[in-house]
Amino acid sequence: MFEPKRRKYRKEFRGRRRGKAQRGSNLSFGEYGLKALEVGWVTSKQIESGRRAITHALKRGGRVWIRIFPDKPVTSRPAGQRMGSGKGDIDRYVCVVKPGRIMYEVTGPSETAILDALKKASDKMPVQTKIVIKD
Repeated sequence: MFEPKRRKYRKEFRGRRRGKAQRGSNLSFGEYGLKALEVGWVTSKQIESGRRAITHALKRGGRVWIRIFPDKPVTSRPAGQRMGSGKGDIDRYVCVVKPGRIMYEVTGPSETAILDALKKASDKMPVQTKIVIKD
């Protein structure tokens, strides 16, 4: 799974999930991309499952770029623990995805295979997405 090697601070606030993507909203590497349409947290497991779906559908014939990285720690408390005694331990890492953010970019042999692969990856994502094509 994806996870940062080191951080300045161990734990973070939850933050506000609003606004549009300031950067990362244009295709830079591939010909086709998967763009987010709403705000959400995408976990490292979801990013990896989307990547695996794309590479499996392309039969390792194309090239895939992952444009998001989970750098936000999310804490959780064990079940059955009483209130108080501070913030919980880090449970997972997430990436805050805003509308307009390109999550995956793909280039490959045939358009139908790429569109099918991106559709399978979008089914794994917790946010609504659309497939974009480079002009």
